[in-house]
Amino acid sequence: MFVEPGRLQSGRLPPFEPLFQNPHWQTILGSFWRRPGLKEVALEEKLYRTEPAVQILVRSQRPQGRANGELILVHGLEGSSEAGYMRSAAHAALRAGFAVHRMNIRSCGGTEHLCNTLYHAGLTTDIRYFAEHLHGSGLGPVFLAGFSLGANMVTKLAGELGSSGRQLLAGVVSISNPLDLHACALELNERRNWLYQRRFVVHMAARLRRRHAHMPGVFRLDALPGVRTVYEFDDRITAPFFGFGTAPGYYGTQSSQLFLEAIEIPALFLHSKDDPMIPFRVYRHEAFRNKSNLRLLAVEHGGHVGFLARGQQRFWVDSVLVEWLREQARA
Repeated sequence: MFVEPGRLQSGRLPPFEPLFQNPHWQTILGSFWRRPGLKEVALEEKLYRTEPAVQILVRSQRPQGRANGELILVHGLEGSSEAGYMRSAAHAALRAGFAVHRMNIRSCGGTEHLCNTLYHAGLTTDIRYFAEHLHGSGLGPVFLAGFSLGANMVTKLAGELGSSGRQLLAGVVSISNPLDLHACALELNERRNWLYQRRFVVHMAARLRRRHAHMPGVFRLDALPGVRTVYEFDDRITAPFFGFGTAPGYYGTQSSQLFLEAIEIPALFLHSKDDPMIPFRVYRHEAFRNKSNLRLLAVEHGGHVGFLARGQQRFWVDSVLVEWLREQARA
């Protein structure tokens, strides 16, 4: 269901007035803009063993008193729990009375030595493990929110769960979700996106080299020379490692657009039509018209995980996230 910008079902939001209309300024400055601090709230850092040879790091913080719910935040490609958008979203949710858990995707956040696999855009087992852990604690409703690649993960998990998702999750928020991984990998090949492409590949290659240093028998480097694009990295390294064969085989099974129709819990999708990495046509999916529990809030200008706004509400996505969480918690 498409939603007018500035309106949710039971609440008004400040209209989004972009600080910049240039999508690259939104994307780049959104990554480096100073974010609120989190030092005033006690931090718990804990490792969770999700598989026999896999541990992930989660940074958790709780508000004073009983929390309104438990929010799991999942970062994007080559990010971590310390990414600016993760910290500001955590700050806003904590102020609204929600406990926040900033989850590092396996091998991220300095944990390369704690698991024997890579990660990929459809790897949902770690998120599900931690969500089940929180649900079993009985502390309150569990929500998921993902950014970029993390958005693909949480959306795919919601679809994998189907109707059983109602027992585990109260809702999911997807921010700048690639939806169609193949289309987005090709979009990165456009000349205007060379800076993002280069940054991703440099970081992905460096991480693989660190993994090789820790476990040379598991992670090989022979396919790395000559890799210049995300598509090539996925085709030569990610897809073969996980048994997907090639990049099309990987993208064709792990893109979250394949799971939209199966989602039965409330799901909010936040996206900018001018996202330089994600063509907006991937959001012309029948599920957004056919399923009333899927709500797409699309704005004209916001870049990729940018959404810098004029006025006091600089980080507009955080305002939307908190209002939606409150709405779902009341429901």
